Amino acid sequence: MLPDLDLRDLQAARATMATLKVAMPPYVLPDGIRMQPGTVPGPAGAPDVPVLVFSPEAGEARPALLYMHGGGFVLGDADGDKELPALLAAEIGAVVVSVDYRLAPESPFPAAIEDCYAALRWLAEHASELGVDDTRIGIGGVSAGGGLAAGTALLARDRGGPALRFQFFDVPELDDRLETPSMRRFVDTPLWNRPNAVASWRHYLGPAAGNDAVSSYAAPARAVDLSGLPPAYISVCEFDPLRDEGIAYAQRLVQHGVPAELHLYPGAFHGSGGLIPTAELSRRMRDELIGAVRRGVRAGRTRVPAHPAETW
Repeated sequence: MLPDLDLRDLQAARATMATLKVAMPPYVLPDGIRMQPGTVPGPAGAPDVPVLVFSPEAGEARPALLYMHGGGFVLGDADGDKELPALLAAEIGAVVVSVDYRLAPESPFPAAIEDCYAALRWLAEHASELGVDDTRIGIGGVSAGGGLAAGTALLARDRGGPALRFQFFDVPELDDRLETPSMRRFVDTPLWNRPNAVASWRHYLGPAAGNDAVSSYAAPARAVDLSGLPPAYISVCEFDPLRDEGIAYAQRLVQHGVPAELHLYPGAFHGSGGLIPTAELSRRMRDELIGAVRRGVRAGRTRVPAHPAETW
């Protein structure tokens, strides 16, 4: 029942994803949620960035979330990943902006993260038009989208804003060095494994992947200083090569004074929550993520300290 994805043959992997997308039944939005496609101004000299905006029914100023889909930096789009952002909008009452960032290898780093940062700036600058409380903006994503969310939060800190209330990373892809025990061990696990991780980072970073010169905005696990970031929720799965880098990032956040909640789900593999949504464990994973985000966007505002922005 699981798709066979091998990112070493990217053309075939994209064809598989396209076939699966066509075969899926049409997605029905939750009651009271409106989805609006659009574009926002892109980074300087780059195209506009497509987004999907999920909005609950009008009411008082609401929280907002910037959301990034998964796909190893090379697969997927916002249209194919509507369920979680729509659910977050419905369950939390938040405006959720899902970013259709540029994919590698056609657009390698820093294209994707600059698209995400441009979308974050647009969200903050247009908060009043969207009915959003600009003191309650969060950011998050799944897999590679989690890595992009972490990198964008670092950019927002180092560039002096926009201020973020919360960040969440679901099975995040954070470290191009591929040296953790889980990354070395899981060479044939479903959906995501060491060969796919190697190919993903090479597509995204080119020959620089694994070298000391890689930016921490590309691989947030490399960041020396994690202070001043918003509180975080991180979830990882037992049989996922990304498991240990997520655990290590949560640990380092706490060591740098950032409140972090970490959930390790035994018996789960990368993406199992979305592929088998009716399983008891999958429902618990989703409910705990929603609860953490709900709490996070209603907590105290995060101060944005002055940090020198890293160059690429």
